Amino acid sequence: MMKALLSIKSEFVKRILSGEKKYEYRRRVFARDDVEAIVIYETLPVGRVVAEVEVEKVLKDTPSALWEETHKDSGITEQFFFSYFSGLEQACAIELGNVRLFDNPLLLSEYNPDLTHAPQSFVYVE
Repeated sequence: MMKALLSIKSEFVKRILSGEKKYEYRRRVFARDDVEAIVIYETLPVGRVVAEVEVEKVLKDTPSALWEETHKDSGITEQFFFSYFSGLEQACAIELGNVRLFDNPLLLSEYNPDLTHAPQSFVYVE
């Protein structure tokens, strides 16, 4: 199964785990169309791989149209959303499905010895 490991800030990880945030927004998203799950690397100070979440679908549209479609489950403010996508004609949202929280969060190198540092955006993992 193809997965993508994403670096996500702690405040957003908490919202994903609570179910408040059902979309992960990105300026650019996977070129591959076979990504079935996201592995969540929670950024420092946690610095661990903490969960895996199913990818339901990937949405791409103008920022305004994407906000209209996803805002109820966005887990972020409208101001934050439009600031994040400022100047872009296309915005991307990954619709998140079932979340599996790891019992023991892993260092990046424990999850995958080939990963020496957290990705700026994402990295494919199998």
